[in-house]
Amino acid sequence: MDVERNLTSVLQRITLAAERAQRDPKEVRLVAVTKTFPVEKVIAAYAAGARDFGENRVEEASEKILRAQTRGSAQDPLRWHLIGHLQRRKAREAVELFDLIQSVDTVKLAETCNRHALAASKQLPILLQVNVARDQHKFGFGAEPRGDFFEAVRAILELPALRVQGLMTIGPLVAAAEEARPAFRGLRELRDELAARFPRAEWQELSMGMTDDFAVAIEEGATIVRIGRAIFGERAS
Repeated sequence: MDVERNLTSVLQRITLAAERAQRDPKEVRLVAVTKTFPVEKVIAAYAAGARDFGENRVEEASEKILRAQTRGSAQDPLRWHLIGHLQRRKAREAVELFDLIQSVDTVKLAETCNRHALAASKQLPILLQVNVARDQHKFGFGAEPRGDFFEAVRAILELPALRVQGLMTIGPLVAAAEEARPAFRGLRELRDELAARFPRAEWQELSMGMTDDFAVAIEEGATIVRIGRAIFGERAS
């Protein structure tokens, strides 16, 4: 696979989707999802202009991050996002490795991350993962009932070492991208509700949309899209 050509194509598609929604394409950040791909693919994507990279598992990411970081610089670093489910027993290592944890899905996990971030004297940016589609096979806070979710958010916002920056969701598995639009719209509306209720948090980020549906997600307000296959090709089974 030609990583540079594919990355250029994806960036062009991001620009077109943003322009359709009358948005500035610079508002949308591409996270190149490198799970299962070797570090050489990360290095190729960095050379082609990618700066944000997503991994699903702490174990896989650890060595890859350490090897790839040598290609960056203090002025132009690689930024690493944990986008997969995080077990509490892996939280300490995740806090050390990642620049942004997108998949905080319980208050207990947030408390564990906060404890490790305090020990590391680190302010840790996080996103709250929400299961907007109510898929029993996916992780994430349930947005309903609203009162329970708001209480969870209130508790997380009290944790001093965490910086809540927005929400993340995994879109539903659908036959056509357009069918995912209600879930993406629902996340945006929930973010707006949270911003009004808890204005001291930032709430600027909406991480939603992957290879098959990122254009629709951008039209609905995504600020982060997580794309792997369109850049790196099919993963080995």
